[in-house]
Amino acid sequence: MAKPDSRPDSASEALVAADVARGVCRLLYHHDQMPLCEAPLGNGRRADVVALDGGGQLTLVEIKVSIADLRGDLKWPEYLDYCDRFYWAVPAGFPLHPFEGDFFMPARAGLIVADRYCAEIVREAATHPLNASRRKAEQLRFARRAARRLLCMRDPALEQ
Repeated sequence: MAKPDSRPDSASEALVAADVARGVCRLLYHHDQMPLCEAPLGNGRRADVVALDGGGQLTLVEIKVSIADLRGDLKWPEYLDYCDRFYWAVPAGFPLHPFEGDFFMPARAGLIVADRYCAEIVREAATHPLNASRRKAEQLRFARRAARRLLCMRDPALEQ
C-alpha cells in the first residue's frame, strides 16, 4: 500500500476531515473491517468512523485535522467504552508528538496518518474487549445504521 502523501495537492488545498475519513475507510476496508462514518454511539456521542470486523470487534477512529480541535477534545475518553480498539487519525504532516502525552493514552490508543487516498497505521491500538451486552448493543446499532443508510440511498423519500 502506498504511504499517504505528505503534501496537499496544491498550496491552498489542505486536507479536511472528510479526506482523512476517506483514507481511513479505505485502510479499514483493506483490513476486512467495514466502516461507517458519523456513527452514533450508545452514550449519545458520535464517532467519526466505526468499523466492524468479521469477528464482531468494533474499531473506533477519531479524526483530528487541527491542533486546536485536538486540544479542545476533552470528551474522547467517553468513546473507549464503545469499542474494542481506538485510533486517532490525522492528515500527513500533522504533529504526532501530542499523541505521546498521557492524556491521549498512547498505550491504549493507536494512531493513523491518512490522506484522501490511503492511510497507514503508525501505532497499533491495544485491544480491550467489550463486555458481551455492550458488544451486542453496539453491533445492532451499527447494523441498523448501515441498513438504514443503504435503504435511504435506494429510496431517498423515506428520509422525508
